[in-house]
Amino acid sequence: MAESTYIAAFIAVAAVATFATRVIPFLFFERHTEHPLIQHLGRYLPAAVMALLATVFLQRSGTWTADLPGFDALIPGLLVIAVHLWRRNALLSIAAGTASYMIIQQTGVF
Repeated sequence: MAESTYIAAFIAVAAVATFATRVIPFLFFERHTEHPLIQHLGRYLPAAVMALLATVFLQRSGTWTADLPGFDALIPGLLVIAVHLWRRNALLSIAAGTASYMIIQQTGVF
């Protein structure tokens, strides 16, 4: 019985912590939306995060010792950019990039 109580308490604490990290920014930013720092972050942070994720993706996912080094990660990355510029739909861009990456990895094209 003690183990199930421990697991239930762990899940409850994790749920509260997760919920708090989601709610606290909304409570804080609700009163500070006109602050120049918040506006600056809202404008530039999404692009910075995407650039960071792309850099990590290329470093970690690319096969840099292949005949065409890094193309297995570069092609899906370029596809994401092209689809996003064409359709301006983040979900479609991510889905196209993920699908092309998985196809390349499963078929071993590069």
